[in-house]
Formats: sequence, C-alpha cells, structure tokens
Amino acid sequence: MNKIKDLIMNFINGFCMSLADSVPGVSGGTIAFLLGFYDKFISSLDDLFRGNFEAKKNAVIFLIKIGIGWVVGFLLSATILANTFNTHIYAMSSLFLGFIIFAIPIVIREEKNVLKSKYKNLIFLILGIALVIGISLFNTSNSANINLSNLNLFTIIYIFIAAMISISAMILPGISGSTLLLIFGLYMPIISSIKQFISFDFTPFPVLFVFGLGILTGILVFVGLIRKCLEKYRSQTIYTVIGMMLGSIYSIIIGPTSLDVPLPAMTFSTFNIIAFIIGGVIIFGLELLKYYFNKK
Repeated sequence: MNKIKDLIMNFINGFCMSLADSVPGVSGGTIAFLLGFYDKFISSLDDLFRGNFEAKKNAVIFLIKIGIGWVVGFLLSATILANTFNTHIYAMSSLFLGFIIFAIPIVIREEKNVLKSKYKNLIFLILGIALVIGISLFNTSNSANINLSNLNLFTIIYIFIAAMISISAMILPGISGSTLLLIFGLYMPIISSIKQFISFDFTPFPVLFVFGLGILTGILVFVGLIRKCLEKYRSQTIYTVIGMMLGSIYSIIIGPTSLDVPLPAMTFSTFNIIAFIIGGVIIFGLELLKYYFNKK
C-alpha cells in the first residue's frame, strides 16, 4: 500500500512540475519546492552523477517515478493543453498566482526553524526578488528566434550554452527556464523541434541532441552547488528561494507578453478570481494529500 501511495504522489509531483514549466513565468523547481520534495529532487540529481552505487540506484528509482508524471504532463502540455495555455493564458496565470501566493505561507511554516531569528538574511530575500524581476524585465517578446535549420559550430555552441543556463533556471524555484529560452530566441524553435520529433519526424534530432547535452552539463555543474547551499547555508538559501517565489508573481503577471503571439500583461480586468481560488484549493489539497501519503 505504501508503495502505491509513493508512486501516486511522485506521479502527481512530476505531473505538476511539467505543467508549471508550460506556463510563462513559472518554474518546475517552484512547484517542487511548494510540494515539499525539492531537497530530495536536487539530492537525487546530484547523486545520479556523484553518488555511490546505492545512492545512484535510489536516485534513478526516484527520478523515474517523478519522470513518468513529468513526461505525461509534458506530452499533455505539448499536445492537448498547448492551445489552452495560449487561449486561456490569463486563467492559467491566475491559477499559478494562486499556487504561489497560497503556498508561500506553507513554505515559511515548514522552514520556520531556519528562518526564525535570522532576519539579517532578509537581504537574500531581496536579492531573490531582484534576480527574478531583473530577468523578467527583458523584453522577451521581441527576442528573434534562432534559425536551427542549418547547424554550424556557432549555433551548436549557442544551443549548448543556452540549454545549460536554462536548465539551471528550471531547477531553481522562481526562475522560469522557458523565459530564458525566449530571451535566447530558442523557445519556439526547441518546442517546434520537440513537436516534430514526437510526431516521428527525426529531422531535428541533431538540435535536440546538442540541447540535451547542454541540459545534462547544466545539471552536472549547477545541481551540486544548489545542494551544498541547501546543506551548508540553508537559511540564506531559503530566504533567496522565497524571494524568487515572490519575484515570480511579477513574472506570471507579465507572462502573457512572452507568448509566441504576445498579449498584454495581466491586469485586474483579466485576472480570473475563480482560477486563483482553484489554485489555492489545489495547494491545500496537495498538502492534505502529502500529509495522508506520508502517514505511517
């Protein structure tokens, strides 16, 4: 029974991460942090490359469980939900605003031991906010898409470096990797390449291969650093993460401007209160689910 609970919860975790990555301004790392498995996620990624045999085995098992839900969510996003995100972006953005705003108090409660009486680290909260807003201020809607039809050495290096940087954002709470890909002019070309590939058109395989190598390198470089920060400088790191989550509120509000066909940033008139409340209900529902599944 416990194994079934574990499989269901990890599937839900991976699924929610994937859906978050589909919405402009939201990071899968944010959802991992909100749902309480961020530390294990980062540790597993790090153990995959640096751990001993037992640690690698446990990491692979955990990441496969998360990965199944992520792949299902990704395929759903890339096919059925793609039009929903474009045609109902304000409702989806309102939903994720509900996720963030209702979840931040939960995060503070769960991390109160490392936050309490360490208010000098509030500077890291401010830095976290500034980092996310600074990235979001780039006018991504005007970023020219890179032509990937003819690969050359410069394009290969560019794709590799962009993938490295973007994956670091995807695993950091508060920073949207898709936003960085938009800044690099690679979001739509990569999404189009993935759609071609899953439609059994293998023409873009070289592009996706280079992109995948960049992702793996980024994980190898950045995940170990994040893990050490969580272990040795947890108070500063958690304040930074909360700051990035607060900053992501701004990213979500301006998220519609980064669509392939840019729309105005969300305003009070386009804000969807019902979707916002649903976001909060989902967060509390997931908290109850997590509590139930973690019961002995």
